[in-house]
Amino acid sequence: MIDEFDLASRDEPFDPFGVMLFKALQVVAFLFFITLLMVAPDAKSGKVDTKAEFLITISWPDNHPDDIDLFVQDPLGHIAFYRRREAGFLVLDRDDRGGANDFILVGDTKVNSPIRQEIVSIRGIVPGEYTVNVYHFTATTGKPVPVSVKVERLNPTVQVVHYDTIELNDSGEEKTAVRFTMDKEGQVTGVNREPKSLLRQLASFNGTVWTGMGMDKGDGK
Repeated sequence: MIDEFDLASRDEPFDPFGVMLFKALQVVAFLFFITLLMVAPDAKSGKVDTKAEFLITISWPDNHPDDIDLFVQDPLGHIAFYRRREAGFLVLDRDDRGGANDFILVGDTKVNSPIRQEIVSIRGIVPGEYTVNVYHFTATTGKPVPVSVKVERLNPTVQVVHYDTIELNDSGEEKTAVRFTMDKEGQVTGVNREPKSLLRQLASFNGTVWTGMGMDKGDGK
């Protein structure tokens, strides 16, 4: 029956087949959505997994004004340091300049950070020998600076591979903190302290003249 506004009557017959068809379409749409979610990870297969395998950390006394630098070389000859923060699987995650410019922004306010620490992560396994050196870029106190060096393997659980403290005495001094060898599974098979200068290697590669204050840091520090 059509009322005076030409609208269909509210008492229309119920159609169970139409309702079932509509529900079936809803189920099909839901299953299609779930299928898309399951397939989506394959589209990301080309992305690089940035999970760190090793962490190399140097630290020196809080609030110390001196600038200490960390250099790490992998078996392929890549060297990560303040002017080359990414080299192969090596990444310099934190570069600390001592008292020169060490602060944290809290809103618009600069808050001095007391922590003195540099960190390099190794984000993939390359078998062979790694060299970890520390370099005294700026000495202001005229006193020896104790620098702690820690190498940790992170997977499957955290394991300290090496921990020691060495002293740096003056600007331009470079010391080998540790050299360690890993196999293709990431297992550390050897550790030694045989001296090896990474600064000289960089100088020979770049034709750079090293002075008592180190390599020119005009564009890096």
